[in-house]
Amino acid sequence: MSVELRISEIFYSLQGESNSVGLPTVFVRLTGCPLRCNYCDTSYAFSGGVKMSLVDILADVKQYNCNYICVTGGEPLAQPACLVLLTQLADARFNVSLETSGALDVSKVDSRIVKVMDLKTPSSSECEKNRYENIEFLTAQDQVKFVIADDDDYNWSKKIMQDYNLSARCQVLFSPVVPQQNPTELADKILADRLPVRFQIQLHKFLWQDVQGK
Repeated sequence: MSVELRISEIFYSLQGESNSVGLPTVFVRLTGCPLRCNYCDTSYAFSGGVKMSLVDILADVKQYNCNYICVTGGEPLAQPACLVLLTQLADARFNVSLETSGALDVSKVDSRIVKVMDLKTPSSSECEKNRYENIEFLTAQDQVKFVIADDDDYNWSKKIMQDYNLSARCQVLFSPVVPQQNPTELADKILADRLPVRFQIQLHKFLWQDVQGK
């Protein structure tokens, strides 16, 4: 019996976030998410989508002739077969990243996959869903993202960074929720506090005024 996943979309664009920002990337967006963050920009992926076999997904991805693949959602790990997809993409010699909320177990994710884990800040309304034991499974190739809407989020993110010594374990990303958090003000705070983080703005929203996360 073939393994299937429910897919919201597969598309080719520039990576708008993470340390591979700006690189042409194929995005595989899985349907479904157990979280309901206040600032979510991909709520259309909560439901719907179409079932696709792993064979068909890989065939669709390969047609773009692009080495970078981002598996995202929704929350991709909400579908257990996502783990199989990630391994098969890595076996096909793609550079693969996984965008995950950090609310689900990442311990079984193939070690070749770059994990971009979004620890939910207080303004998300889903902060209590963070699975902090996931931090133990992060390596130097991985990234932790904090999406920041206000001063409370910023101070909370700094504390979590310090409590778990995140900057010594992996890359740390700070991203503003626009327009709630002025990007320049956030950048100024990072510089004033000399934080060892990467500031990022969602590139796709500036290039294409894309409010749906593409």
